Amino acid sequence: MIVRADLDKLPASLRAELSAAGIDIGALYDAIESALDEDLPEPAPGEMPAEDVTSVATIPLDARARGDFAVRDAGVVAGLGVAALVFHYVMGDDVDVTDRVPDGTRVQPGDVVMRVSGPTRGLLTAERTALNFASHLSAIATATATWVDAVAGTGARILDTRKTLPTYRHLQKYAVRCGGGLNHRSTLAEMALVKDNHVIAAGGVVPAFQAVRAAYPGLPVEVEVTTLDELRDLLGAGCDRILLDNMSTEQMREAVALTAGRAKLEASGGLTVDRARQVAETGVDLLSVGALTHSVSVFDIGFDLENQPA
Repeated sequence: MIVRADLDKLPASLRAELSAAGIDIGALYDAIESALDEDLPEPAPGEMPAEDVTSVATIPLDARARGDFAVRDAGVVAGLGVAALVFHYVMGDDVDVTDRVPDGTRVQPGDVVMRVSGPTRGLLTAERTALNFASHLSAIATATATWVDAVAGTGARILDTRKTLPTYRHLQKYAVRCGGGLNHRSTLAEMALVKDNHVIAAGGVVPAFQAVRAAYPGLPVEVEVTTLDELRDLLGAGCDRILLDNMSTEQMREAVALTAGRAKLEASGGLTVDRARQVAETGVDLLSVGALTHSVSVFDIGFDLENQPA
C-alpha cells in the first residue's frame, strides 16, 4: 500500500533543491502520482485498495532492506532527486535516502549513485517508478553530454527543442541542463519562433518578422530561413536571431560570414553527432537537436536490494 504523502509533507530540502533546479514541483508531484497510479490505482469508493501482490505474498510486513541505485552504463546521471521523491511519496518519513550523487555527475558502470533504506515492500513498490524517471532523465543528460563533448572548444552550444513527451517537458529540459545543454523556449508565449508555415502564411520572412515585432515589441524573435537570400533580407530588417534550416556545411559557413556578428545563428535539421563538430566549426552559435529528448535510448540503472535486520 502506498502512503501517498502530501506534497507539503515531502522533505522540504528536497523540494527546495528541485525547485531551485527549475523543476515545477507541483507538476512533478502530479507526474509521480500518475506514474504510481499505473501500478496501483486509487480505489473507487467501497473498493479494497490495490496492493503489490507479489511483494505482499513474498515479503513479511516488518521486513526492511537497503537498495542501491547502481549504474550499468557510462554517462551522466539526472533525475536522482526525482527518484528520491518517489520513495518519499510511497513511504513518507519511513525511508532514508543517502549517498545521492549530484545530478549532472559523470559516472561509470558499477558506480552506486544513491542508497535507499526502508520497508522492503515499499522499496519494491516504488522501485520501478523511481528507476523509470532516473533512467529516462539520465539518458537525456547522457545524450546531451555526448553532443556537448563533440563541440567542445568551438564556442557553439547545444540547444534542445519542444520535441518532448507531453506533460514531461519541465523534466526533460532539466535533464538537458544536467548534460550541459541549453534550453530553447519552453512555451509558445515566451519567445516567437517563425517557421516555414508562419512564413507562408505571412507572405515572406521579413513580413513575418515585422508582424511579430509590431504585435509584441520587445519579445525575443527568431526566424527560420532556408536560403542565404532570406538571411540577407532578415539581416537588413534587423532580425538578431536566425535559424538556418537544413543548410549544408558550406552554406552555414557562408551564412556566418554574411552575418558578421549581427545576429545569433542556430543550426537545425539533419544534424548528427558525428557531424556536430564540423557544423560548430562553421562559426554558428547554436545547434538545436530534437533527438536529445525524442530519440534517446534508456540509460541502464539497477536497483540492488540487500535485506536488513527487522
